[in-house]
Amino acid sequence: MGIFSIFSKKEKKEVLDAGLEKTKSSFFGKLTRAIAGKSKVDDEVLDQLEEILITSDVGTDTTIDIIHRIEERVARDKYVNTAELHSILKDEIGALLTQSGNDDTEGFNITTDRKPYVIMVVGVNGVGKTTTIGKLAYQFKKAGLKVVLGAADTFRAAAVEQLVIWGERVGVPVIKQQMGSDPASVAYDTVNSAKAQGADVVLIDTAGRLHNKIGLMNELTKIKKVMQKVVPSAPDEILLVLDGSTGQNAYEQAKQFIKATDVTALAITKLDGTAKGGVVIGISHQLKVPVKYIGLGEKMTDLQPFNRQEFVNSLFENSELK
Repeated sequence: MGIFSIFSKKEKKEVLDAGLEKTKSSFFGKLTRAIAGKSKVDDEVLDQLEEILITSDVGTDTTIDIIHRIEERVARDKYVNTAELHSILKDEIGALLTQSGNDDTEGFNITTDRKPYVIMVVGVNGVGKTTTIGKLAYQFKKAGLKVVLGAADTFRAAAVEQLVIWGERVGVPVIKQQMGSDPASVAYDTVNSAKAQGADVVLIDTAGRLHNKIGLMNELTKIKKVMQKVVPSAPDEILLVLDGSTGQNAYEQAKQFIKATDVTALAITKLDGTAKGGVVIGISHQLKVPVKYIGLGEKMTDLQPFNRQEFVNSLFENSELK
């Protein structure tokens, strides 16, 4: 279900362009300085490009892959001038994202023929997990879907309170229990209530900690098992929320969560406040888990479905190398 058609293409493009401005300015500013006075792509230019990609948090492995692709292009074409580097980079980054499982679908494909569609949301504290849940709830409701939230992060009073505030703000019910309650019990009650209400979508907030990988794995496995007593297919998605402004730290967090549970999708937040937007490329390429959403600001509509082609186009638009 393409729920994000509720926002116009123009609105989405404006938010995306503004959200990536710091990344674009930093990356292309460095690249322009690196190729100043040079007419062709040679070893020195490639060395400079490699350093720029790594310092833009694209990641070492992804950077090496991009450089290798450009080297093959230079070898094949014999001569590549620096003016062509812009279009070559755009092509190769777009190809990487395609191969990493990112297609051009708009966010989650919510199916209403089997209710409820259960999304379990994971991630460490401070990455914008609860805010992402609230924004998703808003956008699902705007699309005409009935939404229920579950406050299964029972270890922090602030987490439950924040989710309740989002529920009131969006106008959707929040299922909660007392502080310290069993998170799996909250998840069970949430899915059970959602099923009884005929809800379309359930969003389950989970504890944001990663200090004990085995403990996390056991907890998330237990949550999944109890939900499956009500909805055998649950969860339909396990969404990992990452803070894009932390760069490679986000990548390390993602690796740990993927080891702990079956992450099916990523949401990368806070891209508007950082020049580290290249982390989207590296995380997507290295982890082979599709990026479904990117956070580009504070407003409800600033959480966007990740569209590979739109992202690459925005990153390179009006950034011609001189």
